Order: sequence, then C-alpha cells, then structure tokens
Amino acid sequence: MFNHVDISLPQLERETIDGVRYYSVPDEEELLRLVSITSVTSHFNKEIFVNWRKKVGNEEADRITKRATSRGTDMHTLTEHFLKNEELPKVQPISDFLFKISKQTLKNINNIYALEGSLYSKQLGIAGTVDCIAEYEGELAIIDFKTSAKPKPREWIDHYFVQCMAYGCMLYELTGISVKKLVIIMACENGECVVYEERDKSKYIKLLTEYIRKFVRDKLELYGTE
Repeated sequence: MFNHVDISLPQLERETIDGVRYYSVPDEEELLRLVSITSVTSHFNKEIFVNWRKKVGNEEADRITKRATSRGTDMHTLTEHFLKNEELPKVQPISDFLFKISKQTLKNINNIYALEGSLYSKQLGIAGTVDCIAEYEGELAIIDFKTSAKPKPREWIDHYFVQCMAYGCMLYELTGISVKKLVIIMACENGECVVYEERDKSKYIKLLTEYIRKFVRDKLELYGTE
C-alpha cells in the first residue's frame, strides 16, 4: 500500500487558444491566464518536431503520434490507479504490457504528495499538471511518467527535465516544499523500464528561463506582425 501525504493544491480550469494551452489562476478578484509549461517546452522544440515530420512524412508522423498518445494516456491511467491503491482498469494490450514492466520500478515510490496535481507560478507566468510528487527511493522528487518504443539517449530528454523543474518551482512557490531531485520513469515497448534522475536543479532552472524567454519573445514578435 502506498502512503499519501495531504497537501493543498489548487483546482485549475484550462483551455486551448490557437494551439496553446492556458490555465486560469485566481488573482485577487480576477482570473489570471497562465501558459502551460507543456506549451512552452513544445514551442522551444518546435523546429525539431517539424523536421521529424518532414523526414517521416505526415501520414507516418500522425500514426506514430496517435499511437504514442494512446499508450501514454493509458499508462498514466494505470499508474495513477496503482499509486492510489485502486483497482486497475482494462486497457489496450500494449499499455498493459508497459505497466507490467514498470510495476517493480513504481514500487520505489512512496509518501505521495500529488498525482495529476495542478500547479502554477505567478513569478514565472506558467502553470501545469504534474504527474507525481512523491518520494522516490526515499527522496522527495518530481516524477514524470513516459512511454516510448525504446529508451531515449539522455541528451534527447532535457525538455523532460525542464518540465519537471518547472513543476518543482511551482510547488516551492505555492507551498515552500523543495524537492531533492527530478525523476523520469520511461516504460518502453522493447521491454525495458528506464529511470533517468537529475539532481542539478540549477542547470534546469537556467534552461527553464531560456524556454520561457523564447516563448514570450516569439509570441511578442508574432503579435507585432499581425
């Protein structure tokens, strides 16, 4: 049985405008609209994604994206039920397989502060939904659950850690709680479950500011041409 720690996190409404996701955050008597960190990271890596679509073709890119989205959604659902000590729902076979190969790794998680919890930072102007805040192998961490066809090279996943660091900053601003590390748990179709850990938070805080600045700068340039 997994232990859960009771902390107060906000319930936020979200909407998508022109392909960008925003969260509505309470600000005195008004609602403040903050951009989703996933939209910020996607924007920063937009050129890589565009080049990949050109390389594989739109039809194949759509097929791969649809498959990845489907297995990822199922995997998140199974993981959330498991960590909540609940009965697991039925899912497609590939997602069930991915969950089974990651189950032993998931048992390293305990003292869970949040699952699919909403967070925001007025200082950074961002918001988002964190997969998991919990202790991993005894240390408090931001934990992100990923699926993949096979393990990704470490240098390909900096944006995952930037996203996790953003959640860490939001958590600290809202609660004063500081995490020790960032953890990515990646279940792969080739049968591997890989754990990537990062303790150098200062590195990813710097990268996070670069991501946010690029997003704001590019949006301002876009608005200036309209």
